[in-house]
Amino acid sequence: MDCQKVLTYLRIFGTAMFGVSLLVGISTAYIMGYQFFTTARNHLSFGLYGAILVVHLIIQSLFALLEHRNMRRSLETPIKLNKSLALCIAAYQEDPNYLRKCLVSVKRLTYPGIKVIMVIDGNSNDDLYMLDIFKEVMGWDKAASYVWKSNYHSRGPDETDESYAESVKQVSRLVLNNKCLCIMQKWGGKREVMYTAFKALGRTVDYVQVCDSDTMLDPASSVEMVKVLEEDPMVGGVGGDVQILNKYESWISFLSSVRYWMAFNIERACQSYFGCVQCISGPLGMYRNSLLHEFLEDWYNQTFMGSHCSFGDDRHLTNRVLSLGYATKYTARSKCLTETPITYLRWLNQQTRWSKSYFREWLYNSMWFHKHHLWMTYEAVITGFFPFFLIATAIQLFYQGRLWNILLFLLIVQAVALIKSSFASCLRGNIVMVFMSFYSVLYMSSLLPAKMFAIATINKSGWGTSGRKTIVVNFIGLIPISVWFTILFIGIIYTVILQTKKPFPDTEKIVLVVGAVVYASYWVILLTLYAVLINKCGKRKKETHYDMVLDV
Repeated sequence: MDCQKVLTYLRIFGTAMFGVSLLVGISTAYIMGYQFFTTARNHLSFGLYGAILVVHLIIQSLFALLEHRNMRRSLETPIKLNKSLALCIAAYQEDPNYLRKCLVSVKRLTYPGIKVIMVIDGNSNDDLYMLDIFKEVMGWDKAASYVWKSNYHSRGPDETDESYAESVKQVSRLVLNNKCLCIMQKWGGKREVMYTAFKALGRTVDYVQVCDSDTMLDPASSVEMVKVLEEDPMVGGVGGDVQILNKYESWISFLSSVRYWMAFNIERACQSYFGCVQCISGPLGMYRNSLLHEFLEDWYNQTFMGSHCSFGDDRHLTNRVLSLGYATKYTARSKCLTETPITYLRWLNQQTRWSKSYFREWLYNSMWFHKHHLWMTYEAVITGFFPFFLIATAIQLFYQGRLWNILLFLLIVQAVALIKSSFASCLRGNIVMVFMSFYSVLYMSSLLPAKMFAIATINKSGWGTSGRKTIVVNFIGLIPISVWFTILFIGIIYTVILQTKKPFPDTEKIVLVVGAVVYASYWVILLTLYAVLINKCGKRKKETHYDMVLDV
């Protein structure tokens, strides 16, 4: 056994022990409930588990700031834009308005000689409008097109062996010989669409950029991501700052917009500092093409519990890069705007699907912890198990038979959210981030049970978000929400019954009244600010010209 294998085994063992020790330590701190201080009658306390979470938030924010500083320094690094680049756009039943804006933004990209390939998931007459929009925007005389009866893994009706083989060759020829191409193919899902673009390109380009058909790219987005890949040959993929295009259309889309900023500019910026961004988002990402073709077939043929995986394509693509030992990065200098659900049900279905892929990919990702910085292991443990601790805390406090515990839980949730959102406001230089504290309610009431439902149905892949031309309503996501609210409601009834059976001290009444007034005041102030600032601002910014500008 050579030294390299010994070192690898030692890294695997050391990383595993670190992860297990971290989880055991946090679990012990939570179960033992050690308190640094507590007030009389336990109205307030601060324990070891809370201290761990506070330290985590501080450290995460610190490294995010350092990474943003590194991004600003990268401006001073000159590079030559002489590498070949292909942009692959995945489209499925897209809203015509969004698709047109996407393609207009693609035409404005400043990277020289970029090849554009849009693959449409569907080849029926109902899908032809997307092909027409592509030709209209990109130029009837410049854009090539091909309607494929099949795809790489499924033949169309009446396809013979000879006609199918010829159609595969025709796709490859068109991709290689045209700078601007739209392919309509037999329906097969987003992964099938992405596979077609990757496979047909082969190894003819240096970098491959991915994009969704509801995304508007900043003109410099491609250049900025190429810079990151050029600076370090050990960076295998890079993602950019994804912002929300339709953030003023509903309260759901607005809260998603502030949550996106936090997720990208703090959480992923911190991951990027250590070279282990765990998901390069589909709307704005770029990969080394040489790496893509090392795992293309394995990526496409991914299975989980005996079933072929039909979602989580971008997260698994990122994990495949990490599995080879290459770093993944994030740059806030590359930006885009993308559509997000504006209705609660569609948002809930989207989040449940994302949660499924998160937990599934968490298991896959854990096999490669040893190839990267310990931060990757640390953050995976913290974020992976946090929902379980939070659920346990909520149920425990709701069933302790004390109303103050329930109110204190609600106050702490909003206080922590307000502190995080205030820091984000300072970092971004925009007061709008203070509304991020609203998202905590959405997380506690909806996203938390959705995560548990995602785990329970992790092998089911028959539903998720739909195309944007025709929105399909799916009520199955309400099942875990109903169960969660029932559990909490029973806890409240149980607590009220217990409280009425024993004397209610005057100090307890005062604390309850003060706490309730503080909680109600928070909501009155924030909701008033939302109604005055955001709704008014939203009406002004929903002008047609606004959608063509990146709102930083």
